[in-house]
Amino acid sequence: MAEWVWEARSRTGEVRKGIMEADSQDLVQSRLKAQQLSPVKVKKKPKEINLTFGSPVSEKELVVFIRQFATMIDAGLPLVQCLEILSSQGDNKAFNNILKEIKAYVEQGGTFSDALKKHPKIFDSLFVNLVAAGEMGGILDTILNRLAVYIEKRVQLKRQVRSAMVYPTAVLCVAIVIIFVMMTWVIPSFREMFAEFGGEDGLPKLTQIVIGLSESFVGNIHWILLSMFGAAAAFTYSNKTNAGKHFWHKLLLTVPVLGPVMRKIAVARFTRTLGTLLGSGVPILDALNIVGKAAGNVIVEDAIMKTSEKIREGRTMAEPLMETGVFPSMVVQMIGVGEQTGAMDTMLNKVADFYEDEVDVAVGALTSLLEPIMMVVIGGIVGVILISMYLPIFDIAGKVRAD
Repeated sequence: MAEWVWEARSRTGEVRKGIMEADSQDLVQSRLKAQQLSPVKVKKKPKEINLTFGSPVSEKELVVFIRQFATMIDAGLPLVQCLEILSSQGDNKAFNNILKEIKAYVEQGGTFSDALKKHPKIFDSLFVNLVAAGEMGGILDTILNRLAVYIEKRVQLKRQVRSAMVYPTAVLCVAIVIIFVMMTWVIPSFREMFAEFGGEDGLPKLTQIVIGLSESFVGNIHWILLSMFGAAAAFTYSNKTNAGKHFWHKLLLTVPVLGPVMRKIAVARFTRTLGTLLGSGVPILDALNIVGKAAGNVIVEDAIMKTSEKIREGRTMAEPLMETGVFPSMVVQMIGVGEQTGAMDTMLNKVADFYEDEVDVAVGALTSLLEPIMMVVIGGIVGVILISMYLPIFDIAGKVRAD
């Protein structure tokens, strides 16, 4: 079904514009006439070349949009008018155009959630399902506020992890550059100087080893770079295969030091997302399907899907979760209590609050552990290189003094 851009005039002479899905131009014109509009221009919407990678809307912009939208709905403004206001005042032109398309779809009689579904890069399945639940229950403003809180928590969790990795990554990159410069330029310069003083046979053993490593590095640098490129390509390819993805994601959850942090992040994301969905009235099987797709780890996703199958067979949620071995027993026990008391969403959000605090502490501890280790290792490497280069100089100075 093609999209048509139309322009029509109402009985009062007002010019209206919009986008409509239809099989033909005649069908668009007949629909407009049925709405008591006189078609002025109807043409097929041209295909747009989209060069945007990922979502054209940041999570911060999305939260602002949701907050403003919820406030307007709560104040009693019609849905179409809210979209009209928000699409005309934002700084992001791409987002403004998308909101105009959503508004046009709603004006034609479509639901708000169906309109959002047409833009999956911005509004994921969780967003769409929550809005659909809000529309059905007549509590769209409440759902939107809950959704804004969820996205803010998700952004905060991402920021914690990213901020923790900034310093170690920066130090590692600087260290790689320094070692590369020393191996390719500094050490060869010292080697030439030592050769002028009588060759390399009389040099200390440490100096000979370092010079040998430098010569091997410079002589095989193209093979080293090719190997690094090949390793990166192999990792990327393996991470796209089912078996490779399972291997790397399982390793990420079980590797020492980093594994416990990644597991806490996975638990926090699972409980926060599921609690938000259940609290908004989404059925548990649909909620688990959405949570599984948004897990970000195939091991966690498989555990959630297996739990969903067991629930479909008539079992409770806590027992299958425990059998997967992915989630901590404390989390499973609290979910079990939530099932028994009928307050599953409240219990899940409490678990999410706890684990988000745990992630904050764990990430801080990981950073505190990595910083001194990296400084000692990098300082040790650079120190050994410098000492190895200066040992012959000290020997030469000692001989000159003796003479």
